[in-house]
Amino acid sequence: MEPEQLDPKHCGYLLKHLEKQNEFLTESHTLMFHELQKLQVEEEMLMQKLYEVMSVRGITEKKKDNANGSNNSDAERSNESH
Repeated sequence: MEPEQLDPKHCGYLLKHLEKQNEFLTESHTLMFHELQKLQVEEEMLMQKLYEVMSVRGITEKKKDNANGSNNSDAERSNESH
């Protein structure tokens, strides 16, 4: 709609409509932001629980040992080649 085609008697209605939309969008933004914060907290808690489970089962230690073992075997291989 072109500005010159706007009827002045509809400007008040249009302003009220835009104000309501702004309120709705602001409220939606606030609700989504709070939901995002709750999900981030939940994600952090789940990651901590996952780490605890992995630690109990020894998965994290195995990965650390494998990383150290591969570093040691690389060092051993380089010593053997010299």
